[in-house]
Amino acid sequence: MLEFITQPWHWSVAGLLIGLTVPTLLLIGNKSLGISSSLRHACAACMPANIGFFKYDWKREAWNLFFVAGVFLGGVIATFVLSNPNTITVAPATQEALQALGIKDFSGLMPADIFSWEALASAKGLLFFIIGGFLVGFGTRYAGGCTSGHTIMGLSNLQWPSLVATIAFMAGGFAMTHLGLPILMRLLF
Repeated sequence: MLEFITQPWHWSVAGLLIGLTVPTLLLIGNKSLGISSSLRHACAACMPANIGFFKYDWKREAWNLFFVAGVFLGGVIATFVLSNPNTITVAPATQEALQALGIKDFSGLMPADIFSWEALASAKGLLFFIIGGFLVGFGTRYAGGCTSGHTIMGLSNLQWPSLVATIAFMAGGFAMTHLGLPILMRLLF
């Protein structure tokens, strides 16, 4: 059974399971898939200050906090129990493109040149994790949701704002990947 779970699965299996999440959540309680509002729920639960943004019935959305805890727990299990012991294979063309950006360590799942404890305390870490994280959080709240909320849930419900948000997310992602990231990497490496 463990061998069956740890084998490489076709991407369509995950896509199908994610797609089935939408009708399942709607059927079991008219819930919306999304994770970006979890920080608001956690803040409302932990800091009962007199702040208007946090004054709502967060208990109705408590299931979302359990969902986030389940995602975290699944990541921990995948990392420590179901991890793949084989060497990570990165396509030669991808390695070449990343090396042109200054990334040279392909020994792990994530490039250690960026994703390591040493990098966290550097200018790269400040830019990618602190400023980048803030911008992602601000953008998801400004857009009224993240990619999972708009692209998976919103488009499934034929929501016009979700279509606009999804197009903006994709355009921003392509622009950052092909225009912004090379400039940042040249400045930081």
